[in-house]
Amino acid sequence: MAASPSALAPIYWPEQQLQQPPLTRDWVLALGATLDAASRSLKPQELPSVVSVPVADAIIAAASKLMHREPNCLTIDPDPSCNVVLVGDVHGQLHDVLHLLEISGYPGPNQIYVFNGDYVDRGAWGFETYLLLLAWKILLPHRVFLLRGNHETKFCTSTYGFENEIMVKYGDQAKHLYRKILGCFEGHPLAAVIAGCVYMAHGGLFRHHEVATTKRGKGGKASKRLVGMQRGTLTLGTLEDLAKARRGVLDPSGVGSNIIPGDVLWSDPAPTPGLTHNVARGIGLLFGPDCTEEFMEKHKLKLIVRSHEGPDAREKRDDMADMEKGYTVDHIVKSGKLITLFSAPDYPQFQASSLRYNNKGAYIVLQPPDFSIPKFQVFGAVKPRPQVSPYYDYLSVADSDEEIDLSSGSDYSGSSDLH
Repeated sequence: MAASPSALAPIYWPEQQLQQPPLTRDWVLALGATLDAASRSLKPQELPSVVSVPVADAIIAAASKLMHREPNCLTIDPDPSCNVVLVGDVHGQLHDVLHLLEISGYPGPNQIYVFNGDYVDRGAWGFETYLLLLAWKILLPHRVFLLRGNHETKFCTSTYGFENEIMVKYGDQAKHLYRKILGCFEGHPLAAVIAGCVYMAHGGLFRHHEVATTKRGKGGKASKRLVGMQRGTLTLGTLEDLAKARRGVLDPSGVGSNIIPGDVLWSDPAPTPGLTHNVARGIGLLFGPDCTEEFMEKHKLKLIVRSHEGPDAREKRDDMADMEKGYTVDHIVKSGKLITLFSAPDYPQFQASSLRYNNKGAYIVLQPPDFSIPKFQVFGAVKPRPQVSPYYDYLSVADSDEEIDLSSGSDYSGSSDLH
């Protein structure tokens, strides 16, 4: 039975030693329980009565500080007794995230979690979901890792509901809170290499670009340009390229110094060989099994796990497997496999039941000593969900997966010469 509003005690941020937040496991579990109860018994605009802006600010600031210190590509070396749980898109489906954590086992000394982005948008509880995962990150910074997805951007959150969700829930204080969250988005790492043999990133692979310095103009003033990009060449990037990329931007684009983050967040696998521009999305790449093998062989990998495509996206791609069971094996190559992982079951939540994809969600468990053999865990949605209205007009938004609107002023060009 859902708690009454009067039974929901406000969450208080621990006061002592704010430089090193003294969160406890009980505190984080209580936060999850409170957010669950609030979603079932409070109106959205009543959420500040249990999660005040100062508390939200404290969680966001502490987690942001941790993640901004992390490298573009994390190196995660599990202990021999430790499992690693990989989670794909969750899209604000708070109740399914709580269920996943319960059935798979909470983060701890023997359980590492790596989340692959897209914490917000589409679902009605993006803020609560994101806040809860940030709290776990603060509690266990070396056991919880939060990679960035393409929805951790200003472009997507302005289109697919998260910005409006914050405005509805926090009213006059929403703009302040939204700015803090956008700043936190910039700090998320882009990828991870786990146990030296598993690569994980939201979209997947990325291109190489080389910055050269040339002399031109009066006084021989130096200027930088992207060598090769003007002539339309595409070469697969390396982990060394990824390490040097500039990630601290709100909307990684298809040109300039943040081209690699744009690829990492937006690219998709293709069934045919080659590396081409992802024209359907207007940003990122399509990479074939030959690219997967090249990347895996170079970096001695056995498994690539990416996310980014749910059942809606795969419905539009007849050449790719559907997402009915929450995962697909897209490439099988000499070195190993490339997998797409999606962890938001019964998606999207706001369509009429007859129009829902009724898909399962999935997560992957990697076990010692090898860590390269994916153990798939498939799960269904928590039902019933609280009845709420969507925060975006999902009927007017294209039912294919998100894409960049080139007419909206994006600086990305989908043309082959990338002018």
